[in-house]
Order: sequence, then structure tokens, then C-alpha cells
Amino acid sequence: MWLHLAVLVGLFYLLRWYRERQVVSHLRDKFVFITGCDSGFGNLLARQLDLRGLRVLAGCLTEQGAEQLRSQTSDRLQTVILDVTKPESVAAAAEWVKERVGDRGLWGLVNNAGICTPMAPNQWLTKQDFVKILEVNLLGVIDVTLNVLPLVRKARGRVVNVSSVMGRLALFGGGYCMSKYGVEAFSDSLRRELCYFGVKVAMIEPGYFLTNMTQDEVFNGNVQASWDHASPEIQELYGDNFLADFMKATDFLKAPWAGNLSLVTDCMEHALTACHPRSRYSAGWDAKLLYLPMSYLPSFLVDLMMYWCSPLPAKAL
Repeated sequence: MWLHLAVLVGLFYLLRWYRERQVVSHLRDKFVFITGCDSGFGNLLARQLDLRGLRVLAGCLTEQGAEQLRSQTSDRLQTVILDVTKPESVAAAAEWVKERVGDRGLWGLVNNAGICTPMAPNQWLTKQDFVKILEVNLLGVIDVTLNVLPLVRKARGRVVNVSSVMGRLALFGGGYCMSKYGVEAFSDSLRRELCYFGVKVAMIEPGYFLTNMTQDEVFNGNVQASWDHASPEIQELYGDNFLADFMKATDFLKAPWAGNLSLVTDCMEHALTACHPRSRYSAGWDAKLLYLPMSYLPSFLVDLMMYWCSPLPAKAL
């Protein structure tokens, strides 16, 4: 019995490996629009796809970021200034993309633009702190997608949304986790809706990776700012020791692979170029071996693990 089961599992993975190695033809004729290309995953993916020969349309927040990217890539890559929180910017970028792809349509849309701060206990934050992240990570994804979706549908192409393992398991406060939960829900509904039109939707769920957004000085600076804006009552409840311990929270996350952003961009590239992409890609061993398994555990076990691993407020019971 166990031998038969092992054979079936082996055949399943062999078949999946074979299917996932099949590559879409005529990649050099296909356009891919990527948001958030100033740095991090988006910047690396733009350069990676450019080397692969695809026609990259890169959305950058700043002219400096766009100019730097153009200097590192071929003449095939084109850039546009895009702020996903501004409807007029999104609409203008969508029209710009339409002019370039023409009747061929848009093969790939990669919703990569995102932010992760302010990230702090919920009681330290204001409504606007949540809105700030949701506008970029969730509403920006929805707005860009709806604006260019007719072009993707024309090409029977791909939509790749960058989510996170924190879209499966909310381990800290702030708008980041809830925005990624929203991306997961939007992607799931979009995937089922668009399959009738030949469009495939994939989600990328990275673990912890070291980018410009997760540098210690950026993370700690935002935590300190949230603490400074918290009321005296909240500061007394948590205490200075909690603040110091919370700022060290990313230390244990810094795995050897955290700086290897290609673990994420390789997943994105596969989702865009494989004949049979996955619906979900997890990147990083922390995602595969820690966070995703935790997301399937009973809530009380996860709560207990977090209780013992997290710093305690000064006024904790």
C-alpha cells in the first residue's frame, strides 16, 4: 500500500515537473507591464524579463527610478511614471500601455507596487495609517487591473499579483496583512472569473526578503514614528522595553536567502512564461516550512506560539 502511494506521489510530481517546464512560444513579441519598478522585486523582474527578450513596460513612481532602470536595460524596455494611488495616473498609464501594445494586447500584468509600513501594534496606529497601505497594496492593485484588463483579455494573457504569506497568516498589526488578505481574495475571484476568457491569474506569496522597504532603518524609523504619535496612555501600557524588543523583531527573520530576491522574481517569471503556471507560488524557506504550515494550524496553537515568541507589554496581565 505504502509503495503504491509513493509511486503515485512520485508520478504526480514528475508530471507536474514536466508540465511546468513547457514554455510559451514567441516570448519576444509579448508585452509585460510591471508596477513598482523603482527598486526591489519589480526592478529585478524588469531587468530579468528584458534579458529574456520580452518587451517590458515598467511603471516607476519617480523619474529617477525610471532613468536608473533604463540605464541598466536594453532599448526594448520602456518606462512610465505611475502612482497607483492616483486614479488619473493609473488611467494615463493604462492609455500609455494601450498605445504601445496595439492590437496584440498585453500578455502580462504584474501588480508588484506595494509598501509595508507603518507596521506596529494596532493600538499605536490611526485610521489613516491603515488607509495609506490599503490604497497602495489593495486598491492600487484593483485599479490598475481593471484599467488594463481589456488589454490582457485581448492577448489571453496573465495577471500576476504579489501577495505575501502574511496574506495567509496575520502575525502583526497595521494595514499590511489585511491588504494582502484582500489581494488573495481579489486574485481568487479574478482567477475563476477570467478562466472563461483564457486569462490565467497567479499569486506570489513571498516570505521575508530584504528590500528597500524592509531595511532596519526604514522599519525602525516607522515604528518609532508610530510610537511617538501614540497617546501617553498607550505608551504607558506597552512601555519602552516593548518598543525596543519590537524593533528587534526582524532580526530572527534574516535568513541566508533573505537578500536573494531572484527567488521571488523567478516565480514571477515562471508565472508569465510557463504554459501551465501555478495559481500560487511561495518563495523562501520560511514561507514553505514555517508560515504556510502555521496557516493550517488551529488558531489557538498559532496564538500560543505567538504569545511565547512576542514581546510582552509592560501592563500585560
